[in-house]
Amino acid sequence: NVTINEPHFQGHFPGNPVFPGVLMIEGMAQTAGVLCIAATSTQPTSVFFLTIDKAKFRKPVVPGDRVEFHMKKTNQRKNMWWYKGTAMVDGNIVCEAEVSAMLAQLITGF
Repeated sequence: NVTINEPHFQGHFPGNPVFPGVLMIEGMAQTAGVLCIAATSTQPTSVFFLTIDKAKFRKPVVPGDRVEFHMKKTNQRKNMWWYKGTAMVDGNIVCEAEVSAMLAQLITGF
């Protein structure tokens, strides 16, 4: 649920609030990460967002909208997963993209 009191609306855009596209892509990436974890028998400690491809923004999302993320797995190789996704408001596509993620154990020693 997108509400006007979210801090990003103070600058995006004053007088004409539009939900940032980068946050829709982030929502897709997080949804894909959850799906990766749910589909594995071992529990990884980290999910790394790898790629964004073919991102398109179709309609602006404004306060009062309810955004739904629909993700479909398109490929998997070992611990890497690819998804095609859409963000929808009231049954209409507002954003679409292809994203990939990698499941891993916590990396230390940096």
